[in-house]
Amino acid sequence: MISTKGRYALRVMLDLAQQDPDHYTPLDEIATRQGISKKYLEIILKVLVREKLLKGLRGKGGGYRLTRAPQEYTVGEILELTEGSLAITACLQADAEICEKADTCMTLPMWKQFDRMVHDFFYHITLEDLLQGNIGNTTHSCHV
Repeated sequence: MISTKGRYALRVMLDLAQQDPDHYTPLDEIATRQGISKKYLEIILKVLVREKLLKGLRGKGGGYRLTRAPQEYTVGEILELTEGSLAITACLQADAEICEKADTCMTLPMWKQFDRMVHDFFYHITLEDLLQGNIGNTTHSCHV
């Protein structure tokens, strides 16, 4: 399950992708537009700045902006930075110990395939795709 941290990080990145790329957007403006508390938003922004997805500037005229064009960010990289591993099962996490049943596990191939599907899905969607609405046709609304 994707937590609020991951969902909010995507919302923040999309918000900033809609702003003038040459100007910094203040934290207060992002928080107000997105309905996210400033305190929680600061936690998310800190991660995104540390990992160089955003650039932050303190003081008057400061705020945040993207470091790349929207088409250069994938949903997968944003979610993994804020959520950690997107692995479906513990045995597929990058730092997992080798399972003693891996050689005989009849479900492992299924989990591996599902894990690849999830990874490929998120890593093939960019912020630009989301901005343009290029993510299939959905008939329901979702507010995350």
